[in-house]
Amino acid sequence: MTIQTILDLLQAELLTPDARLDTQVHTACGSDMMSDVLAYVKDQAVLLTGLNNPQVVRTADMMDMVCIVFVRGKRPSPEVVQLAAQRGIAVLATGHTMFSACGMLYAAGLRGSGSHV
Repeated sequence: MTIQTILDLLQAELLTPDARLDTQVHTACGSDMMSDVLAYVKDQAVLLTGLNNPQVVRTADMMDMVCIVFVRGKRPSPEVVQLAAQRGIAVLATGHTMFSACGMLYAAGLRGSGSHV
């Protein structure tokens, strides 16, 4: 799945216009607790979150993620978007809840690293 596909599936808005939308992603996770992302997430390419601060970008960068999706209509500050863009991380925003957004991506074939279905 590409970032463009995620953008389309979630009816999201692209907040980093220079992002590479053809980047392939195979896994995702959803969390508002960055400590859980650091402790439990392995090889995830997309982070879905409602947490809106620079720590989200720093965590995604540390975990080599390529895309952050802000859910529940959250809109990151321009500073957060700029930080992500500097690190080559695409930033999307969707009005869907985290549960719905994760479900839509799962139904379209995106999995977490622990999924064996």
